[in-house]
Amino acid sequence: MDNYILSIGTANPGSPIPQEQISLFMQLAHQLDERESRKLNFIYRQSGIKTRHSVVNDFRHQDPQAFTFFPKNKTLEPFPTTKNRMDLFQQTALAVGKQAIENCLKNTSFKTKDITHFILVSCTGMYAPGLEIDLIHEMGFSPTVERYSIHFMGCYAAFNAIKLADRICDSDEKANVLVLSVELCTIHFQKTYTEDNLIANAIFGDGGAAALISKKGNGLKIKNYGSQIVKEGEADMAWAIGDFGFEMKLSKYVPELLNKGLHTLMHYLEEKHELSTVKHFAIHPGGKQILQKVEEAFEISEEQNHYSHEVLQEKGNMSSATILFVLEKWLNNESKTGNILAMGFGPGLTLETLLLEK
Repeated sequence: MDNYILSIGTANPGSPIPQEQISLFMQLAHQLDERESRKLNFIYRQSGIKTRHSVVNDFRHQDPQAFTFFPKNKTLEPFPTTKNRMDLFQQTALAVGKQAIENCLKNTSFKTKDITHFILVSCTGMYAPGLEIDLIHEMGFSPTVERYSIHFMGCYAAFNAIKLADRICDSDEKANVLVLSVELCTIHFQKTYTEDNLIANAIFGDGGAAALISKKGNGLKIKNYGSQIVKEGEADMAWAIGDFGFEMKLSKYVPELLNKGLHTLMHYLEEKHELSTVKHFAIHPGGKQILQKVEEAFEISEEQNHYSHEVLQEKGNMSSATILFVLEKWLNNESKTGNILAMGFGPGLTLETLLLEK
């Protein structure tokens, strides 16, 4: 019997923040002069993003006296430590995760007590006993639910969670697996004005997404998946724990590396997924240029991948949760049928693929 992604639910904290409003905060935080402010504004306008969400309400303000997380001064000193940021994750992640799970289950016959396996995904926060334990107690999961955590794998981690869920369902035909990704990327804002920080601050947002995977029903059928590591890019996309939050290494060369890497992997993708027969795509919206380079490499139109552009525009890059936002749109579109090739990228440089059928 086949395994299916039966339902997907998503959630974001707070109301959407316009990209222009975030740009004004960044100009203050980086203490930019008029010339550098114009450059930053140009980057934000060209990002393909209109709005993002954040658990840090400070990004809405330019007056330091309105800040509630950062210090109430223009230098943001003393800058919040990693402990400060993990405390904020623990305080806010529960609500995001709970809403995503409720949205996932509300149109199904499943209740939390029916979930047999629970997989938590995050690369932006962790603590013990853990977010999944808090949700189990809060939402009435069975105390016998098996739980797993996938941490610090980056933007492609949800692919690994879906693969794990698929293998669990293969080994236990009664399994009902819930995958939950909660990524609060914006709590790791870095104020040092470097290229890496400039790119990360311009694209990342906060969100959570839950997916229910089981044999019992219909939805997106899990057909195949694959993984490839492009060693050439291992230094261009990385994620490290620093004294003042998690530090992102995100080179401007990543889109070109992906483009080059995908060209060399065409034979593999054709052999693995019959790429030439795929009409629909769900590419992780890592950024506007990444989407464009992938479409160029595959010679596909933006229309074939339009939900990825839509999610990027509305939410930005929410790390591992983002692909589930894209797949939710494919799942809920009753007029689209056929194979969908989902693809994600992350530290390594790692390429994950997932072939689904609707």
